[in-house]
Amino acid sequence: MPSNNSKWVLVFSSLGHAYMHMLTAFFFVLALALEKSWSMPYHELVRLWTLGALMVGAVAIPAGWLADRWSAPGMLVVMFFGMGLSCIACSLSQTPFMLMVCLTALGLFAAIYHPVGIPWLVRSVTAGGKALGVNGIFGGLGVAFAGTTAGLLVDYAGWQAAFAVPGVICLLTGAFMLRAWRQGLLPEGHQAEAAERGLGRSAMLKVVIALMLGMFFLGFIYQACQAAFPKLFDLRLGDTMGEGTLGVGMLITVVYGVSAIFQVFGGHLADRYSLKWIYLGGFALQVPLLFLVSQMTGFSLVAGATLTVLVMTAAQPAESMLLSRYSPAGYQGFAFGVKFVLAFGAAPLAISLVSWLFAGPDGGGRLFAVLAILSLLGVLAVWTLPRDASRAVANG
Repeated sequence: MPSNNSKWVLVFSSLGHAYMHMLTAFFFVLALALEKSWSMPYHELVRLWTLGALMVGAVAIPAGWLADRWSAPGMLVVMFFGMGLSCIACSLSQTPFMLMVCLTALGLFAAIYHPVGIPWLVRSVTAGGKALGVNGIFGGLGVAFAGTTAGLLVDYAGWQAAFAVPGVICLLTGAFMLRAWRQGLLPEGHQAEAAERGLGRSAMLKVVIALMLGMFFLGFIYQACQAAFPKLFDLRLGDTMGEGTLGVGMLITVVYGVSAIFQVFGGHLADRYSLKWIYLGGFALQVPLLFLVSQMTGFSLVAGATLTVLVMTAAQPAESMLLSRYSPAGYQGFAFGVKFVLAFGAAPLAISLVSWLFAGPDGGGRLFAVLAILSLLGVLAVWTLPRDASRAVANG
């Protein structure tokens, strides 16, 4: 775990992870309120985030490249200020077009986090899996509290406040990080050499393809679940949780809050056991869980959704450590940018699939059956990783 100045790396990296996930997840709950305020159906409102979601993926590579060439903490300062101002602009939107433009700006600045914050953390601390697990908890809690925060602010202060309040908090955090950076408290971290040197060109190509497919499938499934769960809970549990958005938001908090805790467990496993088999197991366990979610109703649906997200998040430290292991020195930000182009670049496709299927009968059932099939394809892809991706590599 971090020591001395590197503890601030974990602090700001974790806060950035929480804010990024909160601000890119809470619109799916806010859309439930905008259905009434703007008299628009949910599936049309969700489309307003499509370009923002595209930015989260498309800007990842240039963001990672800039961090490699300039400064990782500097890029995160830009992220905090950019997300804060974008959220405040969203709160002032008067039309769907204006909101779409502001959400697109939010996605652009949110894109900075993953290709910058994750590799910065990995190269700045020891026990990388455990640090990634702690960091992952904050990301999971960001998604979890997105629902409750949005629901609470919407029900008691209006949807505008649900954008503005997190925006102000993001600006304040950016100001604190800027001060710490100027005081020299935020090291850039050491870019270690890639661990795998003995692989031939053909074997390395197989590794790259397997990781790319795994990252795409996991990202697609995660984004689709994030977009679909609020509406699925509203349809299958709406009467139980009351008429406001707070009830649905609280269920989202339960799902992502409980699952976030298991990031540390996943990181612990990644520090000690086979990265390949941890990653593979995540995909394999998702297959039956997603099929079950497609049929569940009542509070069993909440349990099934929680287990599904738990398995996804527990596999993420292993995925990040595999990528760090095979990335060349000096290009980790770029490599993680590629990862999140795939993971978040899948978001527009995932959101379009959610929008299309929810427009028809039993959209939730069909959606999660499709996601289960995609998880099975992920199993087949990760299976091809070499056996020598079997031990975690210490990152220092």
